[in-house]
Amino acid sequence: MPKIWSQTIEAHRDAVREATINATAALVAEHGLTGVTMSQIAKETGIGRATLYKYFPDVESILRAWHERQIDQHLQELLQVRDRTAGAAERLESVLTAYAMAISHRRAHDTDIADKLHHGEHVAAAHQHLRAFVQDLIADAAAAGATRQDVPAGELTLYCLHALAAATSLHDPAAIHRLVRTTLTGLRTHDPA
Repeated sequence: MPKIWSQTIEAHRDAVREATINATAALVAEHGLTGVTMSQIAKETGIGRATLYKYFPDVESILRAWHERQIDQHLQELLQVRDRTAGAAERLESVLTAYAMAISHRRAHDTDIADKLHHGEHVAAAHQHLRAFVQDLIADAAAAGATRQDVPAGELTLYCLHALAAATSLHDPAAIHRLVRTTLTGLRTHDPA
């Protein structure tokens, strides 16, 4: 097969996949996770159902692909926040704030499918990457004297991520900032009285 032809086919496949994922995300936003069918997706994208089934066997597989894309985008955003922030303590605070803001925008979805989406291998890998990423930020802040050194960075990472999980119940940016500041207070070195 000529190289240009294979590139064209690959570009077409990518376009069909992206259109399907985008249409599904829009339909889920409108109808909820369990309110979307393959027929609706085919109609929304203008792709025949037979073609759609060549790419994805069911709605759940499309949602999984969408979820993987969302996770990747969130991790990339956190990397960008880190890269554009100077100072170890400032980087840690900026990343934790961005993380808390991102998870506060999660909506309560139909629990059946949401549970399946949040327990895949891609989610476990993303959580591991997030923990390592935050742990590095905490270690850098500790080396700069901005956080405590009497507790291992791995334990402080778990503390931060679990504390910031409360942001999923918060929708007020001021409340999220207070949560981040409170979490950061737990990371600071405390002089004995």
